[in-house]
Amino acid sequence: MSQSYCQAEIHQKGGHIMAGTTNLNIRIDKELKEKAEVFFSELGLNMSSAFNIFVRQSLREGKIPFELSIVADPFYSSTNMSVLRQSIKEADEGKIITKTLDELRAMEK
Repeated sequence: MSQSYCQAEIHQKGGHIMAGTTNLNIRIDKELKEKAEVFFSELGLNMSSAFNIFVRQSLREGKIPFELSIVADPFYSSTNMSVLRQSIKEADEGKIITKTLDELRAMEK
């Protein structure tokens, strides 16, 4: 089991104790981290800023700020895959219709 930890730094300002920044160590796949660093850098962000944006947006919306799904890509839905398999079968059987772009445009009229 991987472990992570948080370490809080408490600062005192004007007689009031205020929570300052907190160090958060998380485990992440090395390649994923490297890709994320490049991506966020292109947006002018570092990993810390990007994570802070994610957390703040999650708290604002009261949810994860994007859809989570077990379906990776709608392209691979069972309906679409069935149509693709049928199309491949028809192509293998020589049931292919070819049209020029002009012929396709003429069909739209």
